[in-house]
Amino acid sequence: MSKNLFEITLQNRRNLHAILTKTPKEKLLKIPEGFNNNIFWNIAHTIVTQQILQYKFSGLQMRVPDELVAKFMKGTTPDGTATDEEIMMVADFLISTIEWLKEDYDTDLFQNYIEYTTSARVTLKNIDDAIAFNLFHEGLHIGAIILLLRKVG
Repeated sequence: MSKNLFEITLQNRRNLHAILTKTPKEKLLKIPEGFNNNIFWNIAHTIVTQQILQYKFSGLQMRVPDELVAKFMKGTTPDGTATDEEIMMVADFLISTIEWLKEDYDTDLFQNYIEYTTSARVTLKNIDDAIAFNLFHEGLHIGAIILLLRKVG
């Protein structure tokens, strides 16, 4: 696998971090008419999905709280609220989860993988597939975030 995938992912997360920390809270949490989520949900969802695809399906303990996973996993919708503490926790996890991923990958922590077919009909067979697919997934959500930013002004 190309080591550059970690750098690409980290840069993507830096971009998300800038959006999260520079966008006013009311805009982060607004769910525009015709939408079922908001900017904050999309950002937190990228963290949770990365953890599920790469850690859970590898049979490893995820590095984020179960409450975060339950609130932002696929199939959830936001209620339009978040505490300042939740927003800061998500901001911290944006970078740290990718740094941990690289460390864990480099120390060969990922030995097993439960094959999984995504809703995009892509079958992930190993950690390398999961890392590559995660970039695609996060790209989809960056697109949604850009659209949401335009909608909330």
